[in-house]
Amino acid sequence: MGAIRLGKNHLRWCRGCNLPILESKECPVCGAATEEIELTPPGDARPAFPHDVKMIRDLLDDDYGTDAGEALLPEGHVVILSKAPALDRMDEVVVDGDIVASVRYDMGSGWKVILRMQGAYRLAKVASKGYVICDPGAIKFVQESKNLMAPGVTDADSGIEEGDEVLVLSPDREIVSTGMARMTGERMVAESKGVAVKTRWYKPEEYRPSDIAHGWDDVVEANRAAIEKRVTEATGFIRNTIAKHELPAIVSFSGGKDSLATLLLSIDAGADLPVLFVDTGLELNETVAHVHDVCERHGLKLIEEHAPADAFFGNLVYFGPPAKDYRWCCKTNKLGPTVGAITKNFPDGVLSFIGQRKYESEARNAKPRIWRNPWTPGQVGASPIQNWCAMHVWLYIFMKGEPFNVWYTRGLDRIGCFLCPASDLAEFDMIAGKSDRWDQWDEYLTRYMDDRGLPPEWKEFGLWRWKNAPKSIREEVSRVTGKGVAELTRQTKVPETGPLNIKVQDGFSPCTMGYSIEAALSRPIDLEKVKPFCHALAWVVEEDPDGDFINAGFTTIYREGSIIAKANVENDARQHIDHAFQVIVRAEQCVGCGLCAARCEPKALYMEDGKVRIHEDECVFCRDCFGPCPSVDFARDDNEGGFDQ
Repeated sequence: MGAIRLGKNHLRWCRGCNLPILESKECPVCGAATEEIELTPPGDARPAFPHDVKMIRDLLDDDYGTDAGEALLPEGHVVILSKAPALDRMDEVVVDGDIVASVRYDMGSGWKVILRMQGAYRLAKVASKGYVICDPGAIKFVQESKNLMAPGVTDADSGIEEGDEVLVLSPDREIVSTGMARMTGERMVAESKGVAVKTRWYKPEEYRPSDIAHGWDDVVEANRAAIEKRVTEATGFIRNTIAKHELPAIVSFSGGKDSLATLLLSIDAGADLPVLFVDTGLELNETVAHVHDVCERHGLKLIEEHAPADAFFGNLVYFGPPAKDYRWCCKTNKLGPTVGAITKNFPDGVLSFIGQRKYESEARNAKPRIWRNPWTPGQVGASPIQNWCAMHVWLYIFMKGEPFNVWYTRGLDRIGCFLCPASDLAEFDMIAGKSDRWDQWDEYLTRYMDDRGLPPEWKEFGLWRWKNAPKSIREEVSRVTGKGVAELTRQTKVPETGPLNIKVQDGFSPCTMGYSIEAALSRPIDLEKVKPFCHALAWVVEEDPDGDFINAGFTTIYREGSIIAKANVENDARQHIDHAFQVIVRAEQCVGCGLCAARCEPKALYMEDGKVRIHEDECVFCRDCFGPCPSVDFARDDNEGGFDQ
């Protein structure tokens, strides 16, 4: 997974005070020089809450024995997490000014702690499990990054299983390295050849523990000047932006920390702004309650818009589960209600202050601080915290003493739709069992899986989150299950015959920042039949080795009956989806009228046995074949029965 720096790393540390310091190279408390914490990009660090600390400690106690968790994360010490690239989720763990470990969620096995050298030093003397004793003669080879071979092992915890994270220790229990077991502890001792431990971290470092404990109130005080400077700039930005735009102003509030900070800044700026909350119908119950609580405590007018009751679950029958590359739900449950609320309440336009930060994604990093919303007519968006990192946001909220969404204390680092396909499995794991909303979705996925003959792994690994899973996910699922993704996602019980109808959800997507159309056909299609005719769309590119989809220009057609079309402007996207539907119907339901063949001057289309055929090499992409077609007209007429284009 690529590591992309989305902004300056503001996290530094004063070793003398044992305090995290934002931005300043000089400690505001003692005046000593601070050190930058070299976080893996994007470097958007955040506080670890008691839930996070307990989870990490429990994992360590399980892996290395009682007291291991307390040894790594001492009571009363500030702990910081920073998300790093991973297949699912991984956070670097910072305590006492060092990255001591990473905590990672692996598909199929869940959370594990991967120790760095500073973390290993803390556990070397207390570990009663998960240790491997290295022969003195092998130490120098391990510390040259070589793997520890079985002949170099003199002792090992007999409970070690292949794939476990382990500590490699010298006979006097000094740390040598950390790594992953390549065989069981018993085999390490018994075998005379083979890799015992794959080395991860091995370079000796100065061990730098600290006995100085602090709470988050101390961190806030140490960074008060930096936060107040940010607040002064942001409140000035709010006042100036309101003055420059002759529009009514509001705060868009999602119930998350960033929009909460933006709301608090608007209050600090002296602006008594209404609050817009769009309830997508997929919010966690605590999020909705939090929004109401914030507005009531601060005496703010709440404009609340709701997605239609059946906007999501009512459309599942047509579209199936949403996916990262098939986000029809953004339009039905987010875009539609947002446009409706603004059109109804602010027909002449509105200035909306939004908690958007450049550290969140590449797309948001590229956006200006003030912009016209392309998918919500009349809305001008402005972000007072565009250049804030997550630590700025959290310290400001702590400084204000403001209650925040309880789900942050339960392990989530972002707040949104509880079943969003952009979520990690780790997030779903945290929500399941803790929210009464999850059961409905879990039951739907089970029914969908059973009705279509999908294997349990389709649900277990969250493969519904993609129409076309990335190569890295495919490889990991294959490694864990021994099965290919195509085997785990191929539907075996869906009816393969019947008339073709289409249901379309189009519009700008607030999640993917572009114009796209997602369409669902009433049944799967025969891609082998359809593929030759796709030459009328564009050059056909088959990127799927399993043959489950076809890419043709800006259109992707899936065997299961889904279509995605993208474009820069609305008319082009609509034309892409219309042409794709014509091509599919032409291939599958030709009535033999010959109209399209007659329109084809290069004679790429021809009639044979009462059906239209194509010489693929003769197609010149003129698109003259698109036009009146009885089969297409019949299909469109049938849409009145429930599918609409």
